[in-house]
Amino acid sequence: MTPLDTVALSPLTGRTRGRPEVIIGLIDGPVALDHPDLSGSFVRQISPSAGAACSRLDSLACSHGTFVAGILCARRGSEAPAICPDCTLHIRPIFSETNPTNGDMPSATPDELAQAINECVDSGARVLNLSAALTSTPPRGDTKLEQALDYAASRGVIPVAAAGNQGTVGGSIIIRHSAVIPVAACDLQGKPLNESNLGSSIGRRGLMAPGMGVTSLGTNGKPRTLGGTSAAAPFVTGAIALLWSEFPRASAAEIKLAVTRLRRPSRHTVVPPLLDAWGAYEALSQRGST
Repeated sequence: MTPLDTVALSPLTGRTRGRPEVIIGLIDGPVALDHPDLSGSFVRQISPSAGAACSRLDSLACSHGTFVAGILCARRGSEAPAICPDCTLHIRPIFSETNPTNGDMPSATPDELAQAINECVDSGARVLNLSAALTSTPPRGDTKLEQALDYAASRGVIPVAAAGNQGTVGGSIIIRHSAVIPVAACDLQGKPLNESNLGSSIGRRGLMAPGMGVTSLGTNGKPRTLGGTSAAAPFVTGAIALLWSEFPRASAAEIKLAVTRLRRPSRHTVVPPLLDAWGAYEALSQRGST
């Protein structure tokens, strides 16, 4: 079984490659834009002050951004999942290529993340992929981040965020925000990974997606295999982008309802249900959201 099969994305990727008018905001590290499996993709830099291309191919920030970009928009037939190669990818790097990072999940301040969210929303993004841990900052930064997420919601943008890899029960300001779909990581059989964060907000509003043994683009000319919630989040982001490609008149609320409410457990739990991309497609088809 492949990661795409685990979350029923294979039939949806077989139906569509996505559409250029569906824009994904990738808030992550810079991306190796000259990678041959990204050439021809609809990749755009949206912040002249923060270079979208990598200056150091060996940096964790570059490796992380390129890996996630490959899951979303690599060339079909590459080693990456390549969920929606015909969607437009707006790159907004927030991870430094030189500063220390938080293990396998690079970190940013709430202020930095808030600015990146606002820029992606203003650039026309419909869905945001956030795979960032937050550094501790004064409450003012938290307020700006809440306002940025509120702004995204007011513009009909869906933020998707990695739940984190600390193996704890709880959540950050991102995960707790009602506009965000938090994503926990599971194995190919749908079992939650021990290192994946869980919590009431994640169980109530989130989803699970594959975060073990995911292969995508590397920066050294070879594919790279990673895991964790950073790898899981783009499966949800990519599914939403494909659904919006198939149902361009659907509202953000309709897309979120189709993606998150299928198989939602009736009891309270800290473990979210597994993404069912094809089930979401069928639900939108029945609602006539074309």
